[in-house]
Amino acid sequence: MTSTSPTDLPATALETSAERPWPVRLLARKIADYVDKMAPVWVEGQIVQLNKHNASQTAYLTLRDTDADMSLNVTMAKRSLAAVSAPVDEGAHVVVHAKPNFWLKRGSLSLRARDIRAIGVGELLARIEHLKKVLAAEGLFDADRKLPLPFLPGRIGLVCGRDAKAKHDVIVNARGRWEHVHFEIREVAVQGPNCVPEVSAAVAELDQDPEVEVIIIARGGGSVEDLLPFSNEALVRAVGAARTPVVSAVGHETDTPLLDLIADYRASTPTAAAKRVVPDVPQELDMIAESRLRIRRALSTRIEAERDKITTLRERPVLADPTTIVTSRMEGLDRARQAGRAAIERHLDRAGAELGALRASLRALSPQSTLNRGYAVLRETDGTLVRSAEHIRAGQHLRARLAEGALDLTVAEEPAARTSPTSAPT
Repeated sequence: MTSTSPTDLPATALETSAERPWPVRLLARKIADYVDKMAPVWVEGQIVQLNKHNASQTAYLTLRDTDADMSLNVTMAKRSLAAVSAPVDEGAHVVVHAKPNFWLKRGSLSLRARDIRAIGVGELLARIEHLKKVLAAEGLFDADRKLPLPFLPGRIGLVCGRDAKAKHDVIVNARGRWEHVHFEIREVAVQGPNCVPEVSAAVAELDQDPEVEVIIIARGGGSVEDLLPFSNEALVRAVGAARTPVVSAVGHETDTPLLDLIADYRASTPTAAAKRVVPDVPQELDMIAESRLRIRRALSTRIEAERDKITTLRERPVLADPTTIVTSRMEGLDRARQAGRAAIERHLDRAGAELGALRASLRALSPQSTLNRGYAVLRETDGTLVRSAEHIRAGQHLRARLAEGALDLTVAEEPAARTSPTSAPT
């Protein structure tokens, strides 16, 4: 392939083609020219590497983004670095005022720092508080998002530092409570620039393991700066996205990183996390035995009470002699029958007495009684009663009704004058 003279090269990137490309040197020069036109900028990050003990007059820094796996090389005059009011070292969060610079030979971007300032703890805490409010407004800390912890997990995921005391505390206390518990351990950086990506990756990996029933993130105590990664937004969101229950056991009881709020359970220490996740099996067995004993006693007491009730029921007359209830009812029926018969008889007696009295009164007032005393009833042939002698004529036929039988009479002569009713008959 023949070299192309500068006058034949395309003037802009849009004019390039497979037949007329730019050489690397030209692209690098154009990038350098573009970057050189950029104004100085304030950049925030964490110092992960600092080399200021070299023979040159330049200090070399590596500035890493706290939320992403990305870093830039920074150069700064040693005298400017020494003039900083608050000394900075590896792990410090800083803001750097720098001019972007593109190095042609390596084709790499770097920053030429003019000023560097450490971010104070107060400002870091203020940022964490602001992030806390933002995440709370999204509902990431709500209680209804918390997952319940398993009662007796068979396999526990443990995210901890390499050969850290927190790892020892969790394992020893957990196996002291149940020796058959298994751990899936991920040893990661628990402070510094690699903490966030390594812890997030470990949580994601354990969350994908179907045998892991709960995840413990354990770390001992430390300074505010050491625990800052556990309030990092990327790490907090990674834990919030886990489908496996997560227990936060970071720092001491007084330390409260945002990880404690997003986790499903917050333990004050790694030891407390082990005791919360793994129950004391001997103690649980003792409680089960005690519960069984209480249940047995309760059942025995209930059975005895029911047996006493059955005995009492059996001793009742109706159960001792089932015919008792029928006999008592029959006796009552007989008493009712006798009472009814007596009441009827009394009623009939009273009615008979009343009827006898009425019969006597009727007999005393009846015409037959009068006839029985010797009187007679005279009637004309048409049946009209003879009430006065004035109406009788000689030769008139009459009929006399006696007490016993009747007589047909003929009036022989005219009746005498009317006699007084009080005069005796002749």
